[in-house]
Amino acid sequence: MAAQSVLTPQSQDFPRWYQDVVAKAELADNGPVRGTMVIRPYGYAIWERMQSEIDARIKAAGAKNAYFPLFIPESYFSKEAEHVEGFSPELAVVTFAGGEELAEPIVVRPTSETVIGGFMAKWIQSYRDLPLLLNQWSNVVRWELRPRLFLRGTEFLWQEGHTAHVSYEDASAYAMKIHREVYDDFLLNVLATPSYLGIKPPSERFPGAVNSMAAESVMRDGKALQMVTTHEFGQNFARAFDIYFQSEEGQAELCYTTSWGASTRLVGGLIMAHGDDAGLIIPPRIAPTQVVVIAVRDEPEVNGAADRIARELALVGVRVELDGGRGSFGRRVTDWEIKGVPLRVEVGPRDLAQGLVTLVRRDNGDKSTLGLDKLALDVPSLLESIQGDLLARAFALRDERTHEVKTIAEAIDAAKDGFARLPWDAVAGEGEIALNAQGVSVRCLQRPDGSIPLSDIERGLSCLVAKAY
Repeated sequence: MAAQSVLTPQSQDFPRWYQDVVAKAELADNGPVRGTMVIRPYGYAIWERMQSEIDARIKAAGAKNAYFPLFIPESYFSKEAEHVEGFSPELAVVTFAGGEELAEPIVVRPTSETVIGGFMAKWIQSYRDLPLLLNQWSNVVRWELRPRLFLRGTEFLWQEGHTAHVSYEDASAYAMKIHREVYDDFLLNVLATPSYLGIKPPSERFPGAVNSMAAESVMRDGKALQMVTTHEFGQNFARAFDIYFQSEEGQAELCYTTSWGASTRLVGGLIMAHGDDAGLIIPPRIAPTQVVVIAVRDEPEVNGAADRIARELALVGVRVELDGGRGSFGRRVTDWEIKGVPLRVEVGPRDLAQGLVTLVRRDNGDKSTLGLDKLALDVPSLLESIQGDLLARAFALRDERTHEVKTIAEAIDAAKDGFARLPWDAVAGEGEIALNAQGVSVRCLQRPDGSIPLSDIERGLSCLVAKAY
């Protein structure tokens, strides 16, 4: 395609291709402090679409949005030993502020289990207060050693849900609801990115969790990306922060808590799951601009027709942008290809003379002509076809890059090209160490039918291993 000359081909250097896309699609820039990023308007528009879709699903699941402080007393972290040990290397700590040394150091939020746990203890009195279902959209800071825009950063944006429940069963069921009805539904039906759903082995669990669920997707270079995670804490945080409730029988009982999150890493996943050598390919349901109406020439009649078409499409709910005829048509086409807009409507004088326009799909480059009187009816259905085709293509990539193996040696070899699936019994313990030595990790554990197990001690589990971002 036209953009191949300005982007490094994926087959030549996939990480460089990724950096090229982030820069040339005007998604983000590196911030002035190592590991921080400036999200540019187009990149932020994609994130806003993600926020909107995920937030609607979170609210449908019963959680309500709140906001908690960026600064957390260091003493809060010391209350849950496993949690602080897991995060210690990544913590940013403030010791000096207001012109003097602080009496107690303050941690810049890496995640909010500790501060939210403290307020849950304050707000929860009775079983009538449960379940308490909270979510916040915020930034977090983790001192990342190897930052990469959107994928890993010192500071990034995310949502984090935190809930408290009367029983283990209730907490576990709600965590599963979030994982399936919020995250998996979003990944499949909006991002067109199928994932393997499963639990993390003990070595990969979130600090302080008794169970962690993940959604693992394959990128176009065969590596895995953890898209989202959901955690069950049992009573660990409730015990550390005295989150008690009075039961119906009048007894003081500890709550069971969960947390779950998705971040701007999803933007990186979108780039690497669908993009090609010409740049981004954005599924229509997540695209900030679904259609660009582009005037082939800077002529009054052409520009006027392009403007009318853009307004007509907007009236039927299409997210549309108008590109007037100024500048090189080829250069403008290349720019829109890099940005991954799902559909171009090209308006030129010769087509107009016949009452037609040219449609160009970004996902496969197919061109067709369509009568002006059919645009409002046909374009929305064409966008849905593109969405479905991208999902089918992503499923095909996932299946093609998943290899059934039996031994650790076979898994290491298969991980050069994607996921390897093998029995968990063949991996647990020494096998996991051998995989890690080769840069391969256990991404998740599943039942033989692909469903999510309740525990890593269930019999007959399989595990998916891969090299990962």
